[in-house]
Amino acid sequence: MNNSSQNQNKIFLVGMMGTGKSTIGLLLANRLKLDYLDSDQWIELRTSLSVPEIFKSKGESHFRTLEEIFITQELPRERCVISCGGGLCVQPGMMNKLKEKGTVICLWASPSEIVKRTRNEKNRPLLATSNPFQKINEILEARKSIYQSADHVFQTDGLSPEEITQRIQAIL
Repeated sequence: MNNSSQNQNKIFLVGMMGTGKSTIGLLLANRLKLDYLDSDQWIELRTSLSVPEIFKSKGESHFRTLEEIFITQELPRERCVISCGGGLCVQPGMMNKLKEKGTVICLWASPSEIVKRTRNEKNRPLLATSNPFQKINEILEARKSIYQSADHVFQTDGLSPEEITQRIQAIL
């Protein structure tokens, strides 16, 4: 973990949808005996709308504004684990804001693995397309350099959530 005591406050999990951020975030928080937050859940609770409903009725830019409010104004003071929506860290300046507040861990998966993990989920507005594999590939390519700039990057293909959690815990 980073050396400054402020950076030991929060553990942010970032990465593409379907990489395991929510599952691993919960496991990690339980193992470390920390509170767990999910940016998408916070937004849904605050707005009383699902993420797809926000995208449809208010647009993606409004959703990104809500993500920024969550990170800049709504985080608890205590140490905790936070699963971030897939596009949260991609917005200009957001990765730096996350790094100022804690350690950023990127969970990475191949496009084929992401398709496999998300194929039965209906609340993925960015995947509402006839070719999800192509869309995931495009998104990953566009976001790769930002995701790879996290403090730590973990490949999740072929690993169980428990294995990934153990590897993260080992570097913390």
